[in-house]
Amino acid sequence: MKKVLVIGSSGAMGRYLVPELADMGYAVTAVSLDKEAPCRTNVTCRQGNAKDKAFLTALLSEGFDGIVDFMVYPHPEFAEYMPLFLEHTDHYIFLSSCRVYDDKEQPIKETSPRLLDTSDDEALKQSNDYCIYKALAENMLTRSSYTNWTVVRPATTFSTMRYQLVTLEAANNVGRALKGKKVLLPIQAKDKPATLSWAGDVAKMIARILFKKEALRETYNVCSAEYRTWEEIAAYYKDLVGLETVWIDKEDYLAILDPDMKISTRWQLEYARLFHRITDNSKVLALTGLQQSDLMPMYEGLKKEIAAIPAGFTFPETPVGQRMDAYLAKHGL
Repeated sequence: MKKVLVIGSSGAMGRYLVPELADMGYAVTAVSLDKEAPCRTNVTCRQGNAKDKAFLTALLSEGFDGIVDFMVYPHPEFAEYMPLFLEHTDHYIFLSSCRVYDDKEQPIKETSPRLLDTSDDEALKQSNDYCIYKALAENMLTRSSYTNWTVVRPATTFSTMRYQLVTLEAANNVGRALKGKKVLLPIQAKDKPATLSWAGDVAKMIARILFKKEALRETYNVCSAEYRTWEEIAAYYKDLVGLETVWIDKEDYLAILDPDMKISTRWQLEYARLFHRITDNSKVLALTGLQQSDLMPMYEGLKKEIAAIPAGFTFPETPVGQRMDAYLAKHGL
């Protein structure tokens, strides 16, 4: 039985990947900062910080045939960990992101231009923004002499208690809707197409990439090919939880998100959610044998995850939500 280490197992994708791998017959060690529920057959749960070198070294000494790494490594941190992983496994899967892509080609293929390489914004390219440090980590892998790695690039991925609407997360979209509160969104995003994927499908793809020789030193978009505009996605939420949207200018929206106007907040909006995110997943489907028809339709996936909200659960109030309330009151909306 092959042994697989999943680092970041309680995250949006990890929580689906662990049981998927176990069902495929692998012995899985699931590592998370969070205390896990009792583990199932074929799964060993470990609570710990995988960036703690002592903890990680002891863990890797147990020997794993495959490693799937959901950790985040701001540049240049990945250089410290990359050799540890690649020298202790047969197949290492690195989680990158479709955020690395520029908006210069649709649909987005694995060979499409990356912001790091083609953006006209020099400040962005010299920054440690998420889209940049993911691309820099990819470069470390591709320029290395190691051959036992694969890069996966998920699109925006929804999961258990994780729902996205433009740049808003659960408490400020579904959470507000369930309280009968309106949600503010940037009107510039209204007609922009977005790819949203269900985490369970992303897990299926990653699990089927693992241990395939033809996947070594390759990159895959692990996502659905289905896309909808943000207006259409907002309409899905309206149907599912009664979410009422108010479309405002992006500058007002950014001020609500972050009164200090940190540049990273603007970049996430302007260099991701305002891009045309239509993604080609044909490469991963050809590798794994999956078909687009096997994947969860966006509406059905959102419906499934929203139905899983625990009875009586109340999403917390947030500073962003409070600023939305103040904006709505000020403008009589």
